[in-house]
Amino acid sequence: MYGRRGKDLIIRVPVGTEVRRKQENGDLSVIGDLTEAGQTLAIAHGGLGGWGNAHFATSTNQAPRIAQRGQKGEEVRLVLDLKLLSDVGILGVPNAGKSTLLAAISAAHPKIASYPFTTVEPVLGVVDMGYTTFVVAEIPGLIEGAHVGVGLGHDFLRHAERARMFVHLLDGTRPDPLQDMDVINRELAQFREDFAAKPQVVAVNKIDVPDAARRTAELRELLTARHIEPFFISAATGEGVRPLLERVAQELSTLVEEEPSPTLPVVKPRPLRARFTVSVSNDVYRVSGERLEAFAEMMPLDQEEGQAEFWRRLTRWGVVAALKRAGIQPGAKVCLGRTEVEWEG
Repeated sequence: MYGRRGKDLIIRVPVGTEVRRKQENGDLSVIGDLTEAGQTLAIAHGGLGGWGNAHFATSTNQAPRIAQRGQKGEEVRLVLDLKLLSDVGILGVPNAGKSTLLAAISAAHPKIASYPFTTVEPVLGVVDMGYTTFVVAEIPGLIEGAHVGVGLGHDFLRHAERARMFVHLLDGTRPDPLQDMDVINRELAQFREDFAAKPQVVAVNKIDVPDAARRTAELRELLTARHIEPFFISAATGEGVRPLLERVAQELSTLVEEEPSPTLPVVKPRPLRARFTVSVSNDVYRVSGERLEAFAEMMPLDQEEGQAEFWRRLTRWGVVAALKRAGIQPGAKVCLGRTEVEWEG
């Protein structure tokens, strides 16, 4: 007879999820990055299947009444980190009009209000230009110190990692829009050096407001002096938005397509090692060895026949001889992993 195999436990996650394993010391190691629909990643395996009673049959005991339990499966602690996949990330200080722009250029419906930090989660929208489409992510407002976690800096910045380029939206009504741009660019570079190399298109927003409209010539001159060709738009009325999108589409067409995602690692269980050691502490004899510990965990030691088979195997594998050499006495405790038995001599 064959026992049933355990069912796979499948955890479904969004595309763009990075999977990291948390070590006992708190360190995190990346196992895989699920960047395409349908990808799977094995992160832990079930335990070994136990031997049935036929395995223990001998010429003198042809119908043994014992069978092993299945071994417990692996346990891992995971950290799942979602990083949105987008072609374009919209950057800007809080209340620069990012949500209004996203709503104007796509079918997305972000929350829009006239106070900072309206958006606390990134929002995705698809822009359809007729001849091309691209995905835009609104990155919630960044402030100085975001790269070290000020505000919700880390939560916001990680969603910018996979954008191929940025639209940097400046608030034309702010006292110094260029200083705002410099602050955010510093935060990007301090969070990840390669952010500074990503293309940016700069747009000055809110030109429908008289104060901002009067400053367009001044801001154009200041930005041109930095070799930046600005776009002046009103996300609220749509003025200037079409030329901005055309420029974004043009920039995207010049970017090299990203390499296809590497094949995810296949985590395979390795064979259990047969080597073992015996150590003594406070009259407790600890037998350490992967195969032995698994064997002890699976044996039905609550049955007399199971105990007899257990000690027969340990004798055959040299464990009993090693315990005797270590000076074990009747009544002493023998530990194999999580299994504890008494030595009867």
